[in-house]
Amino acid sequence: MNLLGSLAYGLANLLHPRMLWLMLWPMLVSTGFWGVVAFVLWARTALWLAGVFRQWFESAITVLPIDVGTATLFLAHFLLVILFVPLVFLTALVILSICGMQQMVDYVAGRSYPSLEKRRAGGLMGSGWNACAALIGMVALGVVSLPFWLVPPLWPLIPVVIFAWVNQRLLRYDALAEHADPDEMRQIFRERRGPLYAMGLMLALVAYIPVVGFLAPVVFGLAFIHYLLGVLSVRRLHHR
Repeated sequence: MNLLGSLAYGLANLLHPRMLWLMLWPMLVSTGFWGVVAFVLWARTALWLAGVFRQWFESAITVLPIDVGTATLFLAHFLLVILFVPLVFLTALVILSICGMQQMVDYVAGRSYPSLEKRRAGGLMGSGWNACAALIGMVALGVVSLPFWLVPPLWPLIPVVIFAWVNQRLLRYDALAEHADPDEMRQIFRERRGPLYAMGLMLALVAYIPVVGFLAPVVFGLAFIHYLLGVLSVRRLHHR
């Protein structure tokens, strides 16, 4: 199985009515929720961040050739955008993983892997726990990486790297939960760590592209399912 083929599969099946609905409602719910949060808190949060940045700059450099106030306010808004976009998509992914991935798995398995045995390593409770573990991991990674946020070349990249890990953690479990057994899930996740993280990173980057990013959760959800069910199918053939 290859990543590009799985992504092409996701794009090719995006226009199915069930997939279109799954693309729309989690994103609308997530956008609405975070839009309200941004409306209430954005200005105050930006001013607070600008004040923090101003203190950092003034303590590090005594003479600056630019307007520090304007620069820090711009940086504050830029950082909020960098964080806001992934949060919208992450929330949509959590909703999709709990409420929609089963429909997507049934769709992909029925069309491409109808004979693949279901060994049911997980279910709805497992999906909910996996989503909680992904969110806890995201917070932990954010805390651990705090010192690097002070380094200007790194802090725009840190959220992308963290959300790449969260993306693959959310989508990989639900893709295999119905068909794999626990041992198969652990081994596949370990052996395919690189490709799975690569897809999570691509999703984190695509999220920032207008319009295209709106399609990303379902496209990549289908891609994860197609890729991992294909890996599982090949693995079982080799172990017969």
